[in-house]
Amino acid sequence: MPTLPNKPPVCVHGLRKAYSDVLAVDGLDLEVRAGECFGLLGPNGAGKTTTIEICEGLLAPDAGTVELLGMRWETDAPELRQRLGVQLQETQLSEKLTVDETVRLFRSFYRRGPSVGEVIAMVQLEEKRGSRVGGLSGGQKQRLAMACALVGDPDLLFLDEPTTGLDPQARRQLWELIERFKTEGRTIILTTHYMDEAERLSDRVAIMDHGKVISLGTPRELIASIGAEHMVAFAVDGDGVTLNLASLESLDGVRVARCENGGYELQVRELHRAVAALFEETARRGIVVTELRTHSATLEDVFVSLTGRHLRDE
Repeated sequence: MPTLPNKPPVCVHGLRKAYSDVLAVDGLDLEVRAGECFGLLGPNGAGKTTTIEICEGLLAPDAGTVELLGMRWETDAPELRQRLGVQLQETQLSEKLTVDETVRLFRSFYRRGPSVGEVIAMVQLEEKRGSRVGGLSGGQKQRLAMACALVGDPDLLFLDEPTTGLDPQARRQLWELIERFKTEGRTIILTTHYMDEAERLSDRVAIMDHGKVISLGTPRELIASIGAEHMVAFAVDGDGVTLNLASLESLDGVRVARCENGGYELQVRELHRAVAALFEETARRGIVVTELRTHSATLEDVFVSLTGRHLRDE
C-alpha cells in the first residue's frame, strides 16, 4: 500500500502509555516529514524508547493513534512489517551464526531488498562475513544490527540509541552509514541522549521530558531559542566564597547565571564582553577564578535551560 500523497509518513496523536503508577508517555503528538531524520532527544526515562516501541508495533498504547506510511498496526501489520526497518536499543543475535547466516536469515523475512552481499558491504563487514557473531566487537555487532534493519529496503527506519556504549570511531562509522541512508530520501526516527549525534544527524529534533515534547525544531532553531550563543563555566578559589547570581546576570553580555556542580555557568550573548566583565567583577571583589571553560551553545544547553537538568541525568 503506497503512502498517501502529501501525508507525513509518521503521524502520532494523543499517545499515552503508563506502567503501574509511572506515566511514560503523556499525550504525545508528533509528525515526521518524508525524507527527514527526526531525532527524539532526552534523558533516560523521558519516554523516548516507549514512544518508539509503540511506533514499531512492539507495545500497545493505552490511548492515542499511530499512523505509519498511511497505515495502522491494528489493520495493516503484515504490510507495515515489510516496509519498516528497526534497530532496537539492544539487539540480541545468535552468537553461533556467522555474519552471512544472520543477514541471510533476516533477508528471508522480506519480499524485497538488496542481496545479502550488498547489505554486508553496505555496513562494511565484508571481511567478517564468515565470522561468528560471538567474535565480533561491539561496533561490528551494532553494524550487523543495522544490516538486519536495512535488509528489507525499508521506507521508514527506526534507530533506538544505536551508538550507546560504542567508542568514538565505531560511533562515527554508524553515523556515516545513517547519513548514506538519508541521502536516498528515506525517513528515519532516531532516539539518542547524545546531543552531538542529534545535532549532526537530525533535520529536526523533539526534546522529550517526562513523556512530553517540551521543544521542537531544527537543531539550529532550538539552540537559538535560548538567546545565548556561548556558555561560560567557571570556578572560584576559597571555601564559602559565593557570587550572587543576580549580580552575575547584570554583567555585560550575560543572559542567565546558575550554580553548577560547585561552580557557576553563564549563558552569554557576546563571549568577549562577558568574560571581560566577569574578570573585572571578580578582581574588584578580590576573588580568584581558578577554572574557566567556554563552548558554543548546544542542544544539551537547551535542555538545561528548559528543565534545569542535564540530558544524562537519571
